[in-house]
Amino acid sequence: MDTTVIQIGAVTVAALRTADYMESTIRNYQKSISALTRFAADRGGVYSPALGAEFAAMTTSPRTGGFSAQRRFDYGRIVTVFDSYLRTGRVDLAVRRRGGGGPWPASDEFVALDAAWEADMADRGLAPATRAAYGRVARSYLVFLEDRGIDSLEETDAASILAFLESLLTRWAKSSLFWVVSNFRPFLKFTGRRELVDAVNLAGVKRSQTILPVLEDADEQRVVEACATGMVSARDAAITLLALLTGLRACDIIALRLADIDWRSQTIGIVQQKTKNPVTLPLPGLLAVALASYVLEERPAGEDDHVFLRSVAPFIPFVDHASIYKVTARTFRTAGVIGVKAGTRRLRHNAASRMLRAAVGGVKFSV
Repeated sequence: MDTTVIQIGAVTVAALRTADYMESTIRNYQKSISALTRFAADRGGVYSPALGAEFAAMTTSPRTGGFSAQRRFDYGRIVTVFDSYLRTGRVDLAVRRRGGGGPWPASDEFVALDAAWEADMADRGLAPATRAAYGRVARSYLVFLEDRGIDSLEETDAASILAFLESLLTRWAKSSLFWVVSNFRPFLKFTGRRELVDAVNLAGVKRSQTILPVLEDADEQRVVEACATGMVSARDAAITLLALLTGLRACDIIALRLADIDWRSQTIGIVQQKTKNPVTLPLPGLLAVALASYVLEERPAGEDDHVFLRSVAPFIPFVDHASIYKVTARTFRTAGVIGVKAGTRRLRHNAASRMLRAAVGGVKFSV
């Protein structure tokens, strides 16, 4: 396989055209490829993850001398595509861009360790959302070490774990550290460094038992009416109603396939991404109508059998839970429900509470 920047760039541009990307977007990719070609010229023009990491770190604008968010996005995006090509031998336009996945390590050893960790998670069949969360905190730790002049795991010790967790308090609420530790521990076990695992356990981070509020009846009715009256697209209505009425997690909505829907019995049968348990859920009338409208009228044609696809090229499945949150949040705003975080975790809790109330004779909504 030819691994020169020029060859990978040519394959990437061809893939973009095949996926019907807009010409303006393709030109932006080509600008990044040209910059990467010049950057790699004095190294024989051969691409490697280490070279890509250096290139992606060039976030200073030569015109202003300051940080350029656009350069960070463009360079990070092309490096992520190139890295994926080296790993798989194909251009994966669905991969997450670097800028959206937090900081990335630059040293050869840490780049290789991160790649090995990603491969291990994939081999074990972890859900994409789980892999993203585990990978993000692992890379943050590796970058934390690099910022302190450490580029080898052999140089680390238990104190580095505690220092890393303490550094997170500048941007994380203390109550959120439990989830960081939960996502961090599997990576430390993967490294085989028992003393690092012990250190994170000794940190004593405890889970905060937050009581999630449920939606006001009037707010829930507004959202249902927005989905029923065409105030939002059929796709957005179907996604929102799946979360609101069935309590499906974001990862399960993303993974939902056309074959999972039984139109005759109006049910959905899936194996849950998180628990691996099979579950069959009924489709209330309004949800079934929204799903059918999307599949028959809005859904882009193509070979991908995931139910929900992007509405613009490339027509691929959603990448992560943030995409689902954008949809539900947009639906809530359109419905006039302001000041409510419409994440699927809250909607899942709300669905469970509503079902419990219905079982004991509480309020029922017309769906």
